[in-house]
Amino acid sequence: MENNGKLPPALSEIVEDFSWCEGREKLELLVQFSEMMPELPASLNIDHETMDQVSECMTPVFIHVENDDSHLKFYFDVPKESPTVRGFAAIMSKGLDGSMPEEILQIPNDFYLKMGLEKVLTHQRLNGLTAMIAHIKRLAALELEK
Repeated sequence: MENNGKLPPALSEIVEDFSWCEGREKLELLVQFSEMMPELPASLNIDHETMDQVSECMTPVFIHVENDDSHLKFYFDVPKESPTVRGFAAIMSKGLDGSMPEEILQIPNDFYLKMGLEKVLTHQRLNGLTAMIAHIKRLAALELEK
């Protein structure tokens, strides 16, 4: 496996999978991830009051973090009508599951460039991904302060 910098192991594997894909294969894999997005726990399903909204995203993106002895789990709610953003959220959910806040804070803000997503997504979508990463890092920093 190639070195993907300071990425948690699960996220590093996903990045490597994307790096092997060409063109439309990247979009197809992103859509596959969107279809595998974990369901929200019942405690979060009722409304978004217990979730943070990534206001910089054009697509409504809501995030909730749970801390189990410094191992974080992120939950995302993204409309099914936005498969690329939903796919990226599913990648973050799977790739960061069980990571410690310090690991998350070390992730490069543009790590998705190693996935080649800039070749298949618009600049506007990439800005949304960057905003999502920044929001996840803010949540991780808050958990670190607790």
